[in-house]
Amino acid sequence: MATNDSRAQPAFAPGNVGEAAPGDAGARRAGARFHAGHAATATTLAVLLAAWWLASHLQWLPPVLLPTPEATLRKLISLYTDGFDDATLMQHLGASLARIALAFALALVTAIPAGIAIATNRIARGVLDPVIEFYRPVPPLAYLPLMVIWFGIGELSKVLLIYLTIFAPLAIATAAGAGRVAKSRLLAASTLGATRRQLLLLVVLPSALPEILTGVRIALGAGWSTLVAAELIAATRGLGFMVYSASRFLVTDVVIAGILLIGAIALVLELGLRVLQRRLTPWHAEQ
Repeated sequence: MATNDSRAQPAFAPGNVGEAAPGDAGARRAGARFHAGHAATATTLAVLLAAWWLASHLQWLPPVLLPTPEATLRKLISLYTDGFDDATLMQHLGASLARIALAFALALVTAIPAGIAIATNRIARGVLDPVIEFYRPVPPLAYLPLMVIWFGIGELSKVLLIYLTIFAPLAIATAAGAGRVAKSRLLAASTLGATRRQLLLLVVLPSALPEILTGVRIALGAGWSTLVAAELIAATRGLGFMVYSASRFLVTDVVIAGILLIGAIALVLELGLRVLQRRLTPWHAEQ
């Protein structure tokens, strides 16, 4: 005897063809935004390059003032192979990167603890906050002469100038992040027996990491621009020195090639830090 199955069958099962999971739609939208952003970037760069090519080939300015993109590229290759002003391009680049790396490392090991201290200790806040807020608005080039007078024209004055430029924004960003840690997290960790050191290392520092990395991005950009400015005075190697030396003799193709290289390095550093921030703080990137 035949029996009818009275169990209702769903019109669309989760695995049916044509049904998309919600996550797939979100991934497609994210991918579309990603490609749209890169397309806009590529279009902008292409427009700028085309405008440069057009202006230089129509000679809106004399070639000595505005070389063509092709001439600038040839000069950049020549800088790599033959160098400029008694140093190769890699030697100029290495000198600049060494200065920024040393100043950045010193700022990391001092500004982050200082920022946490400002956020968690009233005495530290009273001591450090006025000093940082006093010198932070002053342009670095304003106290560069003092650096040269006090520490000479060697590497110390340049590294110290870059360090001071990086220190302030990094300390402020760290203090802002550490000051916004939820009290419930601190209370929960304290209830479980965490010591003050453990609270700082396991609760405060991870919670403040997104703001710290944002501060690193801002501070490193400021430090890079200060480095180039510092090399304009009393330097014998470095990208800033190379650009300044070329400008004195109206070697415009070297000036433009140096500026493009400085900007490209800054862009690579920024993009690398963005990737690092997404990797280290994925929960923050999703918000």
